Amino acid sequence: MPIIGIDYQKCNSCRMCIQECPRRFFLDESKSRVHFEDIDGTCSLCGHCIAVCPEDAILYEDFGDDVFTFDGIENLEKIVPYESLYKFIRAHRSIRHYKKREVPKEILKQVLDIMQYAPTGSNLRYEKYVVISDREKLKNISDAVIETLLQDPGMKDKYEESFNIRKKYYDIPVFFDAPHVIFVYSLLDMQLADHNIGIIITYGRLAAQSLGLGTCWNGWAQIASLDNKKVMKLAGIRGKHIGAFTIGYPNITYKRCPPRSHKPIKGLKID
Repeated sequence: MPIIGIDYQKCNSCRMCIQECPRRFFLDESKSRVHFEDIDGTCSLCGHCIAVCPEDAILYEDFGDDVFTFDGIENLEKIVPYESLYKFIRAHRSIRHYKKREVPKEILKQVLDIMQYAPTGSNLRYEKYVVISDREKLKNISDAVIETLLQDPGMKDKYEESFNIRKKYYDIPVFFDAPHVIFVYSLLDMQLADHNIGIIITYGRLAAQSLGLGTCWNGWAQIASLDNKKVMKLAGIRGKHIGAFTIGYPNITYKRCPPRSHKPIKGLKID
């Protein structure tokens, strides 16, 4: 059990842990002490009790990595003001043109590290990750994806011409000749897994952009993986819930952010 108790030499009885998790933290009024108890073993290991404690008095073990904190953690809006975040997100583009050079492993690791801090429903964290950099393998997956999609009449009508055009410009058309593709898959057999993967990939794409990299969510690979086990075998993935994105150094720059139509919002009147 990773949460093992409270360090009473540090605890100041502020009761913030009770406020954060009243199911497992409670006040023993006879001793005026806060206690932790996880009788049914259902603690999700979210770590909120660790994060909220002002005295670092929560005792734990086997959580994975170490606690992380920094100056300014209590005022995050000063680290990334809305105006800066707006520009960063508004200018985010799906990149389909990449330089030929590979991304160093240390930088790919930074992207993947951020992805593993993405929130998941109930903190289940069932997701697994595969990075593919071998061009022959990427070519084989690309070919299998195209073959799979074109077997469907609707997909063939929509994408056959597009794939034929892309083959003139790319050796690996499904992945736009990107040097790397990151697959995220989950063995959790419920719809929640798709939401988790979507959030995780979004974390990765934004992290990549902050490192000067470009990315593009790859729906083709996602659809084909679910329809053809050959694609999954080539990629080394399994399960019913899959996501993938290309990543590399962009060989294109954008000068402005295109306009978008705004959807009506119920419950909020905006002039």
